[in-house]
Amino acid sequence: MSAFKSDFLRTLSERGFIHQMSDETGLDELLARESVTAYIGFDPTAPSLHAGGLIQIMMLHWFQATGHQPISLMGGGTGMVGDPSFKEEARKLMTVEMIEDNIASIKRCFSNYLNYEAGPKGGALMINNAEWLRDLNYLEFLRDVGRHFSVNRMLSFDSVKTRLDREQSLSFLEFNYMILQAYDFVELNRRYGCRLQMGGSDQWGNIINGIDLGHRMGTPQLYALTSPLLTTSSGAKMGKSVNGAVWLNADMLSAYDFWQYWRNTEDADVERFLKLYTTMPMDEIKRLAALGGSEVNEAKKILATEITAILHGRAAADEAAETARKTFEEGAISENLPTIQVEAGELDAGIGLLALFVRAGLAGSNGEARRHVQGGAIRVNDTPVSDDKTLITADHLNADGVVKLSMGKKKHVLVRPA
Repeated sequence: MSAFKSDFLRTLSERGFIHQMSDETGLDELLARESVTAYIGFDPTAPSLHAGGLIQIMMLHWFQATGHQPISLMGGGTGMVGDPSFKEEARKLMTVEMIEDNIASIKRCFSNYLNYEAGPKGGALMINNAEWLRDLNYLEFLRDVGRHFSVNRMLSFDSVKTRLDREQSLSFLEFNYMILQAYDFVELNRRYGCRLQMGGSDQWGNIINGIDLGHRMGTPQLYALTSPLLTTSSGAKMGKSVNGAVWLNADMLSAYDFWQYWRNTEDADVERFLKLYTTMPMDEIKRLAALGGSEVNEAKKILATEITAILHGRAAADEAAETARKTFEEGAISENLPTIQVEAGELDAGIGLLALFVRAGLAGSNGEARRHVQGGAIRVNDTPVSDDKTLITADHLNADGVVKLSMGKKKHVLVRPA
């Protein structure tokens, strides 16, 4: 479809969010005609979501911004089973307490993207599917819901075939996940009038299952919309960095490190990421995308600051940008750089350079740190270090009472005696 009637699909289309839709004409007409409720499910497998899930949160943001009601569905029930989609092995099972703790932690970031306060069109909703899943009667569920599922068809889904083709065991527990997710869609329609489920393209089969189940169980027409699974231009998975996951919660990744992740965006990804991860007007995005040469670095700084401002607030984003400017342009040490503490006695005795870089999160192992030393990428207090057996001692403390560790030009950590 070339031109959408609804503000939501028009916005998503021009910003690059749409991968696949079921009955796009019907969905477009519905969205243009009335305020619609839609949901995306989030499994609480960790205390925080990471940047790989940010595209889904932004879809919910635009859904609300164009006059509709988004639901962020927390998988308190399905999290006890675990989504097997495209996983090479079964997820580790979590206790109810672990799941509840993770949900409480995850909730903190959503209010930066969605307004949960009731307005004239109703605020966003955060719902836990444990409300209807944990107390299900198994025999009744098999009779009323399970009878609508074809095992032959379930075995044909790519997410299942991938596991079976690799001869990885797929437990009956995991096989039930797609039934539970489909049932979520039906329950959300019954309880909240939800008509649309969105998600990543890997969820297409699960979402279509929900639409089919709804049809068999008497719901109105339900709809599916998926976003593309994103990688960077060089093929790296979104939300992963050299040092691990790019978490959204500030207690798991500082605003400065989050800013740095986006500042390091590859040139070819700047325009795409501005469209997907910021709320900047399209005209301004096109202007920034046209910048060439060294000016593209200014576009990257704006990208990093705008994404960080939505998640962590404008003040934290500006502070991160200023910290980076002082560190990289003036060579100054900023108090806002990531900091680790070590016992003063350890510094007195001396800490091996390689081990300290691993502790600081600048390298994943001593071997990796050694390779960076050999490549000339490691500096202590802005001075290159060529001997991987160097001991960092109290003598390295500078006038500010810290040791500045640097990996390349953009990664810095301060070591402060406790």
